[in-house]
Amino acid sequence: MGDVLIVTLTTDRYVNKGSHRPAFSEQLRAEFLAALEGVDFVAINPTPTAVEAIQALKPDIYAKGPDYKNAAADLTGGIVAEENAVRSVGGRLAFTSGATFSSTALINRHIGILPQEVHSYLADFAKRYPADRIIDHFQRAHKLKVLLIGEPIIDEYMYCDAIGKSSKEPTMVVKRLSNEKFAGGILAAANHVASFCDEVAVIGQLGTDNSHEAFIDGKLRPNIRRLFVHRPNSPTIVKRRIVENYFFLKLLEIYEFNDAPLSPAEDEDVCQVLMEHVPNYDLVIVIDFGHSMLTERARRIIRERSKFLAVNAQCNAGNLGHHALSRYKHVDYMTATLNEIRIESRDRHGDIRDLAPQIFDTLQCKRLAVTNGRSGCLCLGPGEGPFEVPAVAGKVVDRIGAGDAFLSVSALLAAQGAPMEMVGFAGNAAGALAVATVANREPIDRVAYLKQIESLLK
Repeated sequence: MGDVLIVTLTTDRYVNKGSHRPAFSEQLRAEFLAALEGVDFVAINPTPTAVEAIQALKPDIYAKGPDYKNAAADLTGGIVAEENAVRSVGGRLAFTSGATFSSTALINRHIGILPQEVHSYLADFAKRYPADRIIDHFQRAHKLKVLLIGEPIIDEYMYCDAIGKSSKEPTMVVKRLSNEKFAGGILAAANHVASFCDEVAVIGQLGTDNSHEAFIDGKLRPNIRRLFVHRPNSPTIVKRRIVENYFFLKLLEIYEFNDAPLSPAEDEDVCQVLMEHVPNYDLVIVIDFGHSMLTERARRIIRERSKFLAVNAQCNAGNLGHHALSRYKHVDYMTATLNEIRIESRDRHGDIRDLAPQIFDTLQCKRLAVTNGRSGCLCLGPGEGPFEVPAVAGKVVDRIGAGDAFLSVSALLAAQGAPMEMVGFAGNAAGALAVATVANREPIDRVAYLKQIESLLK
């Protein structure tokens, strides 16, 4: 097609095929390409799309493989922008012909980034649920009106260097380096959902003291409607973690919150907002952190007025022994950790395959997903399961927020009546992206998530 062939490749930062990719670093990939006789020049593109490279190089021909001929199948929408860019510099878009080989498929089959048993499971799963079927559910999710209810939480990381033990007392001494704040709790879940759905709202309770409202407003996606109520003489919840910088070890966690029961007036403020808005949404997602925002009256309103209710009633250091899954019975979809199932069943050593069905029956929920860290999840639905779905995380940086990501993304499929095995897989894929970043530094991006689905199931 031309006399000089320049090949650009995506930098590692923008590969967007999941936490298990890229299999090879950008430098190695560039050297592989440069070794080919037909390639004259290689460049690592530092931007997310090829548009900037096209504008810089001004090629006569911009060549893509035949799998890009159908622009509608391109999840990123990039091929249209790239064609416009090459036309703007006087060139044209062309497609190669002949055999094509997916690097993703080759990597999945022969390199084994994930454990072999996971690859075997995914190959079998893809026969039952091809990637395009799962992606179609997420494409339709944009029509869902979703309301998220729960405590807004500011997750603050204070990065420090460990100096040593105090000379006078048995105390660890650290040197503060920097701070980083994240929009966590129900705020993070709302950001995840807002990448997939057009109409999203969040109901949460902020404090009047140290409300962090400006910070929160700047962190939420623009298509999220804010329905906040304010609790007098209370702070917005902050969970501050002292983090050893070099090894990224959390040394101490400090809660800043008012966990006293709501006054009748404060409860009335929350319940009025719930009564007004809950019936207006197709899907209601509740993450109850047990920090006093939701009373039994509020929970009853949510249960009775939701069209489809997805719930996680989280156990944490601030509510252990005082918060239970049984606060939410007969819900449409519930997620819980194995530890939360153990607490509910009062069984420290039982097998997840025995405990999950027992809780499923006791709570009389319609769908249940029990997450179990690196072991993945176990799912049950109406007349289906239990299914054990393995984890698909390639690397784990930080587990904070993984459960919230699992619920918020998988609920979009559960609300559409998708099979529970598919729901569990979708949740695990969301969790894999969540644990690959620090806290909720980056909310799940729809395009990156769907490309990960494609990558895992090729």
